[in-house]
Amino acid sequence: MGQKLKIAGWIGLGVMAGALTTVSLQTVARSTLAPLPLEELQQLAAVFGMVKTDYVEPVDEKKLITEAIAGMVSSLDPHSQYFDKKSFKEFKEGTSGRFVGVGIEITQEDGLVKVVSPIEGSPAFRAGLKPNDLITRVDDTAVKGLTLNEAVKRMRGEPNTKVVLTIYRKDENRTFPVTIIREEIKQQSVRGKLIEPGYAWIRVSQFQEQTVDDFARKLDEIYKQDPAIKGLVLDLRNDPGGLLNAAVAVSATFLPENVTVVSTNGQTPDSKQTLKATVRDYLGRDGADPLKKLPAGLKKVPLIVLVNEGSASASEIVAGALQDHKRATIMGSQTFGKGSVQTFRPLGPDTGLKITTSRYYTPSGKSIQAKGIVPDVMVDDTEEGSPYAALRTREADLGKHLASGQGEEVKDPAREQARDEALKRLEEESRKPLSERRPPEFGSEKDFQLIQALNQLKGRPVLVSKTQVERKEEPKEN
Repeated sequence: MGQKLKIAGWIGLGVMAGALTTVSLQTVARSTLAPLPLEELQQLAAVFGMVKTDYVEPVDEKKLITEAIAGMVSSLDPHSQYFDKKSFKEFKEGTSGRFVGVGIEITQEDGLVKVVSPIEGSPAFRAGLKPNDLITRVDDTAVKGLTLNEAVKRMRGEPNTKVVLTIYRKDENRTFPVTIIREEIKQQSVRGKLIEPGYAWIRVSQFQEQTVDDFARKLDEIYKQDPAIKGLVLDLRNDPGGLLNAAVAVSATFLPENVTVVSTNGQTPDSKQTLKATVRDYLGRDGADPLKKLPAGLKKVPLIVLVNEGSASASEIVAGALQDHKRATIMGSQTFGKGSVQTFRPLGPDTGLKITTSRYYTPSGKSIQAKGIVPDVMVDDTEEGSPYAALRTREADLGKHLASGQGEEVKDPAREQARDEALKRLEEESRKPLSERRPPEFGSEKDFQLIQALNQLKGRPVLVSKTQVERKEEPKEN
């Protein structure tokens, strides 16, 4: 595929690395097992015995078994994962939106940890870490050779403990240490504001346990500032997903009651379900509904949904539901294309398995796996275009990704050429002063796509992309 895959994650969410995951928190175990392949199990036992008796030095039996389980699960697809005690704790923290760490969004590049952005207000933010910084050492340990999860674990720790990160800053061509005191990071998944009288913007950066309450609270604040809202922009750009029920709730905010939001289909009976815009489907129970007090006008207010290649999983569910029901105009770039659902199944009090159990489908029955949601209106990142879009990792770029199950995948021959050209532009751009390279913040007055969304709401001309075309699925590569 020409590029080393980049895996996104949150420091302190190590198990959410590549956090492009819609998680359905279920504890139902299968009641029956298929016949076991005895010959292969005998081989597994034989290998275990040989390693135990013949390896050059003694091995930890429990560690061998744990690694065997982890390897078996990771061979399935990019989103299935075995959790040991520590990663299980981190997973629970990740879905709650609270964790102890330094507070940076990261990727992996050339064996090093690359900073995508520091979380606003976090220790890393206060310490001055910047996007594109490369972390070369964590305390005395070189990052080169570590997996992303291993690097994450070393950056985690107890509150008020110290970690020293060695940073290489490309644009300044220097390496320097940064001492950071770990603390609990409270990630705010919802932001919003009244942009001007009659028009508002609300952003969901990730779907977590508190997202529904925060979403309802922020919308209520906006409507109290201006009860006569004429248009709303729902911003899901770079939202990697999260909890399925939160996505259903955000969709239900704008849809008529009881219409289909998403359906799922897999092998087991509990993986076949249809989730609708009802309180029982997004809360899992009857009871206090945080959306109930919201203005009735939200069901009809003109709505734009902004998406890009970083919009994945749960955010694609929302965009697909609102698009299929013709409730919103989807604008931006074609989304990531993660159309699978992971179910969490506990294996004990402090271990578990996150396993892909189903594909999900938009209300019209379309699978977006390895393809994504195609916007109604294609809009570039900037007025000059989307020069680096080809460098963004998509589901189709991930090894062992699932196919859509709806027809053959088609190779895009222009993909590699576009990546090469984008890399050259990026190298040229890196020579410019930092002030000229920093992209406008989402929701700011210089946010080009947001400006186009407002133009759409007001009936004004929109600067539609002249280069973006619908992206077809690419071949599955193992």
